[in-house]
Amino acid sequence: MAQQLHHTSDAFQKRAHPIVLICDHIGSPANIGSLFRIADSFGVSHIYFIGEHIAIESKRMERTARATHKIVSYDVLPDATSLVSELKDKGYAVVALEITDTSTPIHNYKINQDQPIALILGEENTGVSQQLLAQADTSVHINMYGNNSSMNVAMATGIALYELTTQLNHV
Repeated sequence: MAQQLHHTSDAFQKRAHPIVLICDHIGSPANIGSLFRIADSFGVSHIYFIGEHIAIESKRMERTARATHKIVSYDVLPDATSLVSELKDKGYAVVALEITDTSTPIHNYKINQDQPIALILGEENTGVSQQLLAQADTSVHINMYGNNSSMNVAMATGIALYELTTQLNHV
């Protein structure tokens, strides 16, 4: 006999969060599909894919996204400079997920409940561009304890969104 799962209403309550993702030259179809799924899971309001040759439509992306690319709104833009300026003008806190000399562990970053968040994510090999790091209000990182100094962008995004939405939901 199959065991029936009982879901608590809090664990599966649909919520929209004032968070947008800015994906700096993330072009892998598997990563794009995973980012759509994660964005949907955490109630992200919009994804901006930045780059000249970002191909959203592919069989691999669609298999990985599991139809969430039809739910989560997104844009593909060649450059993010004006986007970040516009988001700042609209009151967004612009936060880069990147290990830098001045980055803060994400669990120590305290969000302003009244301010929407634009989370900048970098491509796995090159990270967030220097131009976008310079535009960001702050940088945060995920503490890692092994030998590797980076992780898959989708996995890192999931960890970051968990931390941010946990703070947003504990008002």
